[in-house]
Amino acid sequence: MNFFSLLSILPLQFDMADSSPVSFILWIAIGFVGLVVLLWFFPVTLWFQALISGVHISLLQLVLMRWRKVPPTTIVMAMVTGTKAGLKLDPNALEAHYLARGNVSRVVMALISADKANIPLDFKMAAAIDLAGRDVFEAVQMSVNPKVINTPPVTAVAKDGIQLIAKARVTVRANIKQLVGGAGEETVLARVGEGIVSSIGSAESHKSVLENPDSISKVVLVKGLDAGTAFEILSIDIADIDIGKNIGAVLQIDQANADKSIAQARAEEKRAMAVALEQEMKARAQEARAKVIEAEKEVPLAMADAFRKGNLGIMDYYRMNNMKADTQMRESIAEK
Repeated sequence: MNFFSLLSILPLQFDMADSSPVSFILWIAIGFVGLVVLLWFFPVTLWFQALISGVHISLLQLVLMRWRKVPPTTIVMAMVTGTKAGLKLDPNALEAHYLARGNVSRVVMALISADKANIPLDFKMAAAIDLAGRDVFEAVQMSVNPKVINTPPVTAVAKDGIQLIAKARVTVRANIKQLVGGAGEETVLARVGEGIVSSIGSAESHKSVLENPDSISKVVLVKGLDAGTAFEILSIDIADIDIGKNIGAVLQIDQANADKSIAQARAEEKRAMAVALEQEMKARAQEARAKVIEAEKEVPLAMADAFRKGNLGIMDYYRMNNMKADTQMRESIAEK
C-alpha cells in the first residue's frame, strides 16, 4: 500500500475553517510518513553524500537499484571508499557483482590494498577471485604479509634403516594470478611432505640428515612444489627432527623369523619323510621275517626226508645244531 492509496481510504476531510487540533496533528503525521516513504524510494541523502564525495551517480539510478533489489547504500559506500582511495569504479560493475552473490565491500578493500602495495589487480580479476569462493582481501594481505604454514609430522626412513620424523614450517605468499583455479594449502602441504620423504629416503645415513637439516629444505625447494597452486613458496624451514624406530632392524628380525619358519617347515618335512621311510623298512623287515618263518617250517620236513634218503647223517645234524646255537649266542651278545 503506497502513500496515495493511504490518502484515498482515510475518511477525513480537512477544512481550514473547521479544523481541530487533533485533525491537524493527524495530517502532520501522515505528511511525515509520506515524506519518509518518499525519501526511501528517492534516497536524496545518499545521493547528496555521493555527490559531495566526488562520486557521480544519478538519483534515478539509485531508485532503479531498489527496484533491482540492490541496496544503494552498499554500492554508494563502496564507490565513495574507492574514489577517496584514488580508484575509478563503475557502479554498474559493482551492481552486477552484487547480483552475482559477490562481496562488494571485500572486493573494493582488496583493490585499495593492492593499489597501495603496488600489486597489479584489476576489478575483473578481483571479482573473479571473490566469486570463486576465495577471500580476495585476505589474499592481497597474504601477498603483502606472507603466511607461515606448519606441516604435520612427516615420517621417512633413511637408507640405513633409521626412521626420522620431521616437522617443517612453510612460508608462502599468495599468487594473485593463480587464485582462480589454483590448488590450496592442502596440495602445498602434501607436496612438501612428499619432498621431505624423498630427501630423507635418499640420504645414506640418518646422521647426515640430523647434522644438516637444511639439506632437506634445499632439495625440496629445487623441485618447484608451488607450481599450479595459489601460493608461492618463499622458504621451507625444518623446525624439528625426531628419531623413530629402527626399521632396518625390524625388517631383518622379521626376515630372520620368516627364514626360521621356512627352515623348520623343511626340517619337519624331512623328518616326516624319514619316519615314513623307517616305517616302510620295518614293514619290509617284517615281511622278510614272515618269509623266513614260513621257510623254517619246511626245514624239519626236508631234514626228515634227507634222513630217510641217507643224505643227512646224525653227526651232520649235531654240527648244524651247534652252529645254530653259536649263531644265536653271537646275536644275543651283539644286541647287548
